[in-house]
Order: sequence, then structure tokens, then C-alpha cells
Amino acid sequence: MSVQWRKSTYSGGADDQHCVELGRLASEAGIGVRDSKDPDGGHLTLSGVRFANLIAQLKQDSAC
Repeated sequence: MSVQWRKSTYSGGADDQHCVELGRLASEAGIGVRDSKDPDGGHLTLSGVRFANLIAQLKQDSAC
């Protein structure tokens, strides 16, 4: 199965140093997170639950 990677809508611009891409891995394998500037450098794999927790934590931290 080929993973379709999606770049964050917050990424972009010539000086953007923090770009990430997400991809849904094979069924039940979770979500892949990788550096869009280094697509061949591997990826972090998170379960659906851990990914949801990460997003919730990021939203909470940005509200402070």
C-alpha cells in the first residue's frame, strides 16, 4: 500500500523551517508523521489514539 502524505496547511513559505506531513498507514497501523523537507528520512508512527492525544495536547498548549 502506498501512503498518501498530506502537508500541514500551516506549512509553507520560503522561510518555513517546521514542515510536517501526515499519512494514514496501512489499516490498523496508525498515522505516520514525517519531516516534509526529508521525505526519505523515515517517519514516526502513532496509533490513532496517541495521534488524537497529541492533537488535543497541542491545542491545549496553544490556548495558553
